[in-house]
Formats: sequence, C-alpha cells, structure tokens
Amino acid sequence: MSNIKLFEDKQVRTFWDEKEEQWYFSIVDVAEVLTNSANPRDYWFKMKMRVKIEDGLELSTICRQLKLKATDGKMRETDCASTQNLLRIIQSIPSPKAEPFKQWLAKVGYERMQEITNPEQSLERARENWQKLGRSEKWIQQRMTGQETRNKLTDYWKESGVQKGDEFAFLTNIIHQEWAGLTVKSHKDLKGLKSQNLRDHMSEAELIFTALAELSTRQIAEAEKAKGVIENAKAGKKGGSVAKNARKELEAQTGKSVVTGENFLPLKKENKKLK
Repeated sequence: MSNIKLFEDKQVRTFWDEKEEQWYFSIVDVAEVLTNSANPRDYWFKMKMRVKIEDGLELSTICRQLKLKATDGKMRETDCASTQNLLRIIQSIPSPKAEPFKQWLAKVGYERMQEITNPEQSLERARENWQKLGRSEKWIQQRMTGQETRNKLTDYWKESGVQKGDEFAFLTNIIHQEWAGLTVKSHKDLKGLKSQNLRDHMSEAELIFTALAELSTRQIAEAEKAKGVIENAKAGKKGGSVAKNARKELEAQTGKSVVTGENFLPLKKENKKLK
C-alpha cells in the first residue's frame, strides 16, 4: 500500500508492506528533505559511491526497489528502505535535520501500529486532514461512507480470488467507466489531476454515484457468487449500469452534469498587468 507522508510540509513517498508489517520510505525523497538538494537523485547516486569507498558498504544491498507514483503520475521503480535501514542511511547524510527526522520516523511507525489495532484512529486522522484542507463536514461524511463501501467491495474481491494491484485497478475502471461514461484516467484529466487521488477531488454527487456503483457491484457479485476477474468484471459492469441509469435520471431532472471538472486544487494566483 503506497502513501504520502509529510515532514515539515515536504512529501515523502512511503509503502506499507502488509506481510512484513513495516513502512518503506523513498530514499530520494528523504535525501531531498534532509539536504534541500536541487537534484536529490544525483545526491543519492553520489552518496552510494562515497559510502562504498569510505566504509566499503553497498547501500543498494539494504534497499528495495518498489513502484511508487512519480511526479508525472506514473508508477516508477524507486529505491526504498525500511525504517531500520533508513536510519543507517541517514547516518551518512550530514544534516542538522537528521535527529528530528528520526523522531518523525518513529512517530509514523507508532501511528501505523495504532491504526492496525484500532482502525477508528485511521478514520479520525483522515477526517482531521480533510478538515485542514477545508472540506465540509457533509463532504467528509460522504467520503468516509464511500470508503467503507469501497472496502467491503475490495474485501469481496480478495475473498473471490482477485489479486491486488492491476486486477483491482482493472475492475475499478470497469465500474467507473460504466457509471460515469469515462475512465478513471479521463476523469482525472477532466479535473486537471496528476498524482492526486480522484476521490479526494470528487463532488458530493460524484462520491454518491461512485458509492452506489460499488455497492451495487458487490451485491450483484454476491448474488451471482462471482469468482475471479472475469466474473467480477461482469458484475462490475452491471453494478456500474445501476448507477449510470440513476445518474442519467438525475441529469434529466436537473439539467446538470454529475461528472464535472471541478476539483479542490488550490487556485493559482496570476499577476495581471494593467495595460
């Protein structure tokens, strides 16, 4: 499970390994935070060479390459390290930020363990983050309700033999394209999104219809006892169709499109010169 963590308002890409039950952190992102380097990838490359010469240690041997979302929105292989190995790497980075970063790593790990034993804390933390971003209580409630519906669907997929990753994305896209009339990527493009989560930028109506499509999909799949990707894809198309028909009916009554390009991205201030 990939995610983004913030350290002093700077993004650090992370990956939670469910089997190992530990976080992996993007080393390039950490190097950027600690050094403010204009080219953190180059810094990391040179650092590996320096440590090998000085200490005889191949830093690459304590790293894993994991696919994380890059700035262009694509999933790319990225050098990552567990908390323990990252602490070893940080020792080779001369930076006054090292100690606060170590404390931050410990805090991230502790919070994740809390969320595993008490999922309610994870939901509360998400609510606080959305509040800080200016979302209304009504929107937050709908977002959380939709996430619960989504989780029940993915739980069914896992139980019916669907593998996480590409297969989940494939089925999600089928449902989305059926109800919304466009793919997940096209919907993100319409909203001007890149690496952002589409659902975090949906309107209340878009969230409701997404939830309706996924709820319908799960109930149809359960009724048909769908197994594997193919059968769940058929259920997804039927579930998406339920939401599509409801969307068209609402649009006919209101004259407004449910699917829009509206988003929650901060407005860019443009300096306009008077002529």
